[in-house]
Amino acid sequence: MELLGIFPHLNAALNASSGVFLICGFYFIRTSQIARHRVCMLTASSISAAFLVSYISHHALRTYYFGLGPTRFTGVGITRPIYFTILTSHTILAALVTPFVLRTLWLGLKMRADKHRNLARLIFPVWLYVSMTGVVVYILLYHLYPAK
Repeated sequence: MELLGIFPHLNAALNASSGVFLICGFYFIRTSQIARHRVCMLTASSISAAFLVSYISHHALRTYYFGLGPTRFTGVGITRPIYFTILTSHTILAALVTPFVLRTLWLGLKMRADKHRNLARLIFPVWLYVSMTGVVVYILLYHLYPAK
């Protein structure tokens, strides 16, 4: 059971780290530092992939090994619809943005700058939103309204 306790913190740290690298990558491309931009975006992608593995592992262990359901949100009043709105948008956008992130990375690595740039302008804010709302969900679920 102790093993499960580390996952939420690890997942939030991975989401936050990915977000930091996304912001740094954005800064570097805006200042024409292409090599640094590339390193940051590849790092953000790798961290996001590690997050996905960790997230799936956490929920697989909770469900299949320990027989537990999802962690319940204990907030009441206006915080409930706010939390579930954030969670829903986070979940849907995370699923939708993933193939576009992969396509954007592929275009960048193949030096197809125009197509990469056009797609990245759309994908970057969504990917950053997903990273940041993952941290918000973590804070709400495990710190502000922890299960009793």
